[in-house]
Amino acid sequence: MEEEQEDDPKTLITGLPDDLGLQCIARVPRVYHQTLAQVCKPWRSLVRSELFVSARSSLKTAQHFLYFMVRTHDSCFKWFVLSHYNHLKQTCPLPPAPAPTMGSACVVLGSSLYILGGSINDLPSPNTWVYDACLNSWRNGPRMRVAREFAAAGTINQKIYVVGGCQADTWARSASWAEVFDQKVGHWAPIPSPIEMREKWMHGNAVLKGKLLAMADRGGVVDDPRGGTSDGSSNSEKLGSWSFVSMELDTGWRGRAAVVKGILFCYDFLGKIRGYDSEEDKWMELQGVKKSLPKFLCGASLANVGEKLYVVWEGLGRNKETELLCAEVDVENKGVGLLWGTVVWYQVILSLPKGASTIHCLSLGL
Repeated sequence: MEEEQEDDPKTLITGLPDDLGLQCIARVPRVYHQTLAQVCKPWRSLVRSELFVSARSSLKTAQHFLYFMVRTHDSCFKWFVLSHYNHLKQTCPLPPAPAPTMGSACVVLGSSLYILGGSINDLPSPNTWVYDACLNSWRNGPRMRVAREFAAAGTINQKIYVVGGCQADTWARSASWAEVFDQKVGHWAPIPSPIEMREKWMHGNAVLKGKLLAMADRGGVVDDPRGGTSDGSSNSEKLGSWSFVSMELDTGWRGRAAVVKGILFCYDFLGKIRGYDSEEDKWMELQGVKKSLPKFLCGASLANVGEKLYVVWEGLGRNKETELLCAEVDVENKGVGLLWGTVVWYQVILSLPKGASTIHCLSLGL
């Protein structure tokens, strides 16, 4: 009987209930998960499951990694992950995406990265592609109701919301200018939206305090899924509460933003990092980083990685190659209008032929 249990164990850890076994295994650092997968089939299935990721998140043992997409000098799109353990950092390529697109929106849901729409052969696409970080593989996701490019998207309460990126010139496009994907249901559903808010192109987006902020050329809109009442149909989200962003937020937003500790960060026209406090409706310059970071006059990409602000930008190497540099900044809102940042580390994470640029930066917890 003992030999049978060793060959085909009935429990994760002998002598322990599976829920306790799960909690024990979930505390092992991510760097050893490949070793765990070689112990036995149940462990291999476990470390590749959403249950395992959820358990690590609940135990606060999940490790957050920076995933980013670059456009190379020859217009190819490639994804990478910046892995780290203690002070060691390594940039690793992901498998090629099924259909690289320009102008796609990207979000994270659970242990998966979703690419939404984009342009294929100069035509907007309704397709979605999903990268499963546990399996390190891509698959086709559920198609959106309408084709989109340069849309805004965000994850709120385990649902994906997407707005804009399409011309609301037909009934179908108008009705589905905004839509939501519920993983439990498995398909997209339209979200009613006011006609005066249906801009086509979105150049920025973020989720701030449970609300999706979508920035267009003529201002921006806010969708709060928690507001409003249901319209009574079975295949649509609540009416929600739509509004326009404040003038202060609109005039100060530039480039790819990130929300860290309840503050929205981006860079201004002088290349300085600033944070927006929604309670005070004002922008504040991030102090304490001037000596460590350059001015981002040519732009930068920002991401929240484990409640740390990650900044990614391009530089020119000694041999005129493009260097991707990354800095981790610990930010703190000290009150009385003071945002303080401490640069934890700052280094080159990737070198590519001249002309490469960063397109997307996201964080994924595993």
